[in-house]
Amino acid sequence: MSPLEAVLLGIVQGIFMFFPVSSTSHLVLVQHWLIERGSDIPAPDSAEMIFFDLVVHMGTLISMAVVFRASLTRFLSQFLSGVRVGFRGEGKAAGRRRLTVRLGVMGLVSVGVTGLVGFPLKAVFEEVFARPNMIAGTLCVTGILLWWTDVLPRRTRRLEGIGVGTAAVVGLGQALALLPGLSRSGTTIAFGLFCGMKRRWAAEYSFFIAFPTIVGASLLQFLEVLSLEAQGAIGIVPLAIGFVVAAVVGIASLHVVLRLLYRARFRFFSYYVWALAALILLATSQGWLAGVELVD
Repeated sequence: MSPLEAVLLGIVQGIFMFFPVSSTSHLVLVQHWLIERGSDIPAPDSAEMIFFDLVVHMGTLISMAVVFRASLTRFLSQFLSGVRVGFRGEGKAAGRRRLTVRLGVMGLVSVGVTGLVGFPLKAVFEEVFARPNMIAGTLCVTGILLWWTDVLPRRTRRLEGIGVGTAAVVGLGQALALLPGLSRSGTTIAFGLFCGMKRRWAAEYSFFIAFPTIVGASLLQFLEVLSLEAQGAIGIVPLAIGFVVAAVVGIASLHVVLRLLYRARFRFFSYYVWALAALILLATSQGWLAGVELVD
């Protein structure tokens, strides 16, 4: 992979990680497009390229850490305080500690459900990387979810109302979003809204559980890549470039998305993903985007 290709893919990840239109599908489609034009990058469904995708996802974790730094610092401080002193005491401070520890536990439930559902289906999900037509189908589903999030009645459940059931449903949505074409942020926010969560808290909870999920997935993929032969692996320089570019671009992207979410403007992304799905189907039918041959 050349440095310029790494920059291009980092920009795609940084923009589309937070826009609810599936960054993975855009990465895969751009990779298919590069290969069709003679690039020697690994196939989108190869372990090496999936690892690159996870590295640029890690880059956008930096974006989230920057944008949500105040919330994260407050959460970690209160969580550690709650673990240290327990649930003793009365008043607002003790109440915040109890809520923070509870949210930490609910986050673990969501991530656990994601792993229990997503890991056994990992091989099935990865087949979609090589099939643009299937990505078009999952993009259509994303469009439907985004449309629903805007037409739902006012949501009222606050963070205090997040229980095991809600956490499990959001974790299930995150597991399904491992499919290219299903937006992780869009799907988890939608599932949170379906459970009655207010828009702001559905968004923050979605990004909160992204940290351990993406770190864990990246670690698993890294171990898988280590077990392969070194030939064809992506070099450290393209990985570093993609990581940095995705982090920088992602900061601006996340600010824009949060404004749109709070104003219930996600339906506009529905039109985009539906148009993209139609374009993919047209491109594959005309041979402009042939996909990658799967080998058993």
